[in-house]
Amino acid sequence: MGEEPLFRIYSADSLGAAIKHYRARAGLTQAELAERVGLHRSYLSEIEQGRETEHMRRLFRILRELGVRMSLQEADW
Repeated sequence: MGEEPLFRIYSADSLGAAIKHYRARAGLTQAELAERVGLHRSYLSEIEQGRETEHMRRLFRILRELGVRMSLQEADW
């Protein structure tokens, strides 16, 4: 088995792809994950599809201003 990918998050698309990857890897459906975190399944679907929300827009604007980006990888906790 290969090394787990590192997702570099710089847009709603890249965040959505990472969330979808880790949800699928965990063996969860959108409905199951949405219920666990208190979201509507349709909202989670929009995030996975890379639809940018106002909160994301603000977060990415802050990151761009600081000249940084997020990276996601599986936690070892």
